[in-house]
Amino acid sequence: MQTSTRDRIVLAASRLVQRQGYVGTGIKQIAKEADATLGSVYHFFPGGKEAVAVAAIRHGDQEFAAILREALDSEEDPAAAVDACARLLATALRASDWVDGCPVTAAALETLGTDSEIQQACADALRGWQDVVADKLVRAGIARADARELAGTVISALEGAEVTAQVMRSEEPLLQAGRQLGRLVATYR
Repeated sequence: MQTSTRDRIVLAASRLVQRQGYVGTGIKQIAKEADATLGSVYHFFPGGKEAVAVAAIRHGDQEFAAILREALDSEEDPAAAVDACARLLATALRASDWVDGCPVTAAALETLGTDSEIQQACADALRGWQDVVADKLVRAGIARADARELAGTVISALEGAEVTAQVMRSEEPLLQAGRQLGRLVATYR
């Protein structure tokens, strides 16, 4: 199936921003990775690098939300489902040789304290992932208020564990987080 030029640009930017961050990714590099001209990048994204980055972050957000849903739906028990998420992230991170972590972490950290569209896209992604986890917990019978707070804890812990796993080049931080989060979720049932 043929991918449109715009889609190639977004996919390339998504991978580059995920691996190198916003600051470390150049517009020329995005064009080269997407097999597109610089003119095409500016045609589809007249706002330049920031506009491409926002589209890339939103793409990564949607991609990760789908993976999160799939992992959570792989287990009926919510505790086991959360642990399954952590195991899936650990396996994917190892397979990427520790470079393909969270699709928003680098850009989020680089734009802290700003009121940029990038920061907003990162915040929207984190809130959306929290919603995905909360929905699973509510479907499992956990009260909505508890599910929302618990989901925030799950996303925060997995984000931190993923960064730690990348730095340590080890799956263990994610596996530990998954086990502990599973135990925590089980206390709410």
